[in-house]
Formats: sequence, structure tokens, C-alpha cells
Amino acid sequence: MSFPDDRPRRLRRTPALRRLVRETHLRADQLLLPCFVAEGVPERRAISTMPGVFQETVDSLMSLATEAAGLGLAGLVLFGVPGRKDDVGSSAWDDQGIVQVALRRLRSEFGDRLLLVADDCLDEYTVHGHCGVLDARGDVDNDRTLELYQRIALSQAAAGADVIAPSGMMDGQVGAIREALDSAGQTSVLILAYAAKFASCFYGPFREAADCAPQFGDRRGYQMDPANRREAMRELESDLLEGADILMVKPGLSYLDLVREARDHFDAPLACFSVSGEYAMLHAAAATGALDLRQAVMESHLSMRRAGADVVLTYFAREISRWLREDG
Repeated sequence: MSFPDDRPRRLRRTPALRRLVRETHLRADQLLLPCFVAEGVPERRAISTMPGVFQETVDSLMSLATEAAGLGLAGLVLFGVPGRKDDVGSSAWDDQGIVQVALRRLRSEFGDRLLLVADDCLDEYTVHGHCGVLDARGDVDNDRTLELYQRIALSQAAAGADVIAPSGMMDGQVGAIREALDSAGQTSVLILAYAAKFASCFYGPFREAADCAPQFGDRRGYQMDPANRREAMRELESDLLEGADILMVKPGLSYLDLVREARDHFDAPLACFSVSGEYAMLHAAAATGALDLRQAVMESHLSMRRAGADVVLTYFAREISRWLREDG
């Protein structure tokens, strides 16, 4: 004779029981907060498509960092909005550039309380909005771009970055940056590799926030086709072999199958990025009453952890930390 197994139902009966047997946990110290810091602006600027997110001044960034540290977040990811752009993005490796100024100030005021992650790319700094320098045909020149990524990484590391995060999806970017850092004696600086970054529509609000929309064409020639799973696994493996300390899949929600597969295949720290479009989408749905923002945010971010991400980059990092404290 067979009997129904009532154990799952019994284990779900009360909040205390559910907490006791919970398999996956979301913690503040697993979260990195992306931040935009703008040069030459008198005060922080609201981003219309991202409620509660701003282009920060260096001073307002310090206030944001104080809040982040108080909430127990792992750290900040810095994206620069320069006052000057040119064809090659030279403000990106300027030792007096906006990210470098912010890094030095953060390091001085917070020491090692916050992990400081610096985006290494050119799209925010070039007049054309692409992630690398262009050749005579208007295509991104991969090898010339790698040389500039090296210069950016060295400048950011000297300014105090703990982690360099190359996001341009250039071939060989991790190896080139690792070589440059090691040659300069910056062997303790980590690389968080945007190893599988897809050409996604979910980046739209970011391009307003960072003022980096391409002025012509698109980024499909170097970012990944959303249809390709096997290619993503090759990219992840390549970056790991080149010296990446942390691998990342971007975006998050639409690519959790790849987070899971990466977790199963690679014994390395794994991150995913809950991107600007996901943030805007959840806010927009909540504004109509279609869903509860808190529940939707917690459920969606728990799914990233459940899929295998050790680290989540998210614009909701502060809210999640507050809600976790309220839940005890």
C-alpha cells in the first residue's frame, strides 16, 4: 500500500519552518550597487527611466556610499559620465577623470569597508558611443581597443579600484588587462569579467543614465547573440583561462539558464547583473498595481541566487538590504 507524502506540506506550515529548511538565501553582502558618477554637474541628476537612481556628483556619491556601507552591501560598481568625450575616449584613462577622482575619494573615506569595482569600457567616453576605437570603416578595432583597456585598468587600479570590470566584450580583454596589471605590480587587483554579455534590449535605461547610446549602428558585432548558449559557455571558459577572478552573465532574468549551466561547469565565483531594463520593468509594473514591488524584487533576485550566482549586481541593492533587515 502507498501513502501520500505529507512532509513537504508540513515543512511549509509556518514562517519558522519555512526559514528552517530554506535552501537558498539572499544577503546584503552578496550585492554590488551600480552607480553613475558625473563630471562637472552642480547636483545629482534624476534618471527618468530609473526611479530612485541618479547621476551622482562626487559629493553625493559619498553619501550614497555611506548608506551602502551602513546597509552592509559588498560594494559599489562605478560608471563614469565624463564632461568631455572624443573619438578614442581618452577621459577613461585620465588620472584626473571622474571615476579616478571618485575612486581616490572613496578609498580615502571608506578604506576597505566597501569593495570598489570600476567599469573598464569606452562607450561612456567616446563621441560615437561604441565600446572601442573605430577603424576607417567604422568597425571596432579589437586590438587597438585592448591597448586602451589596459591603460584604463592601470589608471583605475592606481586610483584605488579593488576590481576591474571589462564590459566591452572585446576578444582577449581579460588576458590583456591581467598582463598589464601584473606587469605594473598590481597583482592583487581582481578582474570581474563580463564574460557572457548579450546584445540585449534590457540595457535601454542604462544608456540614458550613462549617456552612451551608440550614435550609429549597434553593438551586435561584439556583444553576444541572445540565441547562443554554447557560444556563451566558450566565452566564459575563455575568460577564466585568461585570468578572470569572477565570471559574469549579463543580463540576469532572461539568462538564468546560462547562470545555472556556468555554475555547474566552472568552479569559480559567478556573478550576474540585474540590469537597468529589469529595474525599470519591475518599477513600471508595480506603478500600475500589476504586482507588489517588494515581493517581485525579492523573488526575482532570489532566483538569480538559486540559479547559482554568488554575486548579484543590482540597482535594487539598497532596497533588498532594508527589506532583509525588516524581515529579521
